[in-house]
Amino acid sequence: MLFYPLLFEPIFKERIWGGTKLKEVLDKSFTSNQIGESWELSIVENDISVVSNGECKGLNLNQLIEKYPTEILGVNSIQNFGNNFPLLFKFIDAKEDLSIQVHPNDNLAKERHNSFGKTEMWYVMQADATARLVVGFKDKTNKKEYQEHLDNKTVVTILNETPVKEGDAFFLETGTVHAIGAGVLIAEIQQTSDITYRLYDWDRVDANGLSRKLHTDLALDAINFEPTNTKLNYEVVKNKSVNLVACPFFKTNILEISGKYNWKKTKESFTVFMCTKGSFTVKMLHFQTEFKIGDTLLIPAILDGFEIIGEASLLEITI
Repeated sequence: MLFYPLLFEPIFKERIWGGTKLKEVLDKSFTSNQIGESWELSIVENDISVVSNGECKGLNLNQLIEKYPTEILGVNSIQNFGNNFPLLFKFIDAKEDLSIQVHPNDNLAKERHNSFGKTEMWYVMQADATARLVVGFKDKTNKKEYQEHLDNKTVVTILNETPVKEGDAFFLETGTVHAIGAGVLIAEIQQTSDITYRLYDWDRVDANGLSRKLHTDLALDAINFEPTNTKLNYEVVKNKSVNLVACPFFKTNILEISGKYNWKKTKESFTVFMCTKGSFTVKMLHFQTEFKIGDTLLIPAILDGFEIIGEASLLEITI
């Protein structure tokens, strides 16, 4: 077949803290007023992404990989993660604060859940004036002190809260206690995992008066009690890929397109574009389509380049 950039049907997740920014800012289509997440690329069980454009429309991501493993994933991904798509891509709208939570590392997740761990990064696409994130501890602490604060419902007082604005980016290694605060719209890149340990949920209840389940015991062995530096420093350069993160699980660049840009890559890994601003056209001999803010494209590994035309900001992710 002639390979091309693949677009997928979003998988919407209703959340107690969700809102309508995914519709208002990213032009997603849904009726609920509490959509917190749009899963853009996923092979999580029961949430497998389905192609929405071109010749492969209607096939899911696992079917594509089964049929064309090297052409889709590339040798880097296969050598490191086998014939599984190793990442999960989301847009997240926090109308209210998310729970304070932590994710286990690969070893703990494998032992307890037969899953990958959940290293992740956030890119802030939009933030209200008072928006903030919770990322790690203010100072070094320990299990005893942390547990006392948790029991007294004062754990927030020892956590690091940081105000955020559009363009801020954060890298969260496993073990980092964190929460997305109210008023933040982010793009999230993470390992393929849905393992979350919820520590504190602001004492809220759902429409039925029920609290969400906490995982405080499981979390104890997963938490890094050292303060961490999670915010990423970078400067955008037009029509040049600028690195944000390089870790064993993914590499993320920011690419600001202005006018025409001849994009090239090796064939060793797939690439994913998450469009965080503007619109752009991908132009190839057999393919020409416009994409816009909120679109997430999977570029098969076998493609080594094409022309991009437009005014847009892209997150560019590879293995």
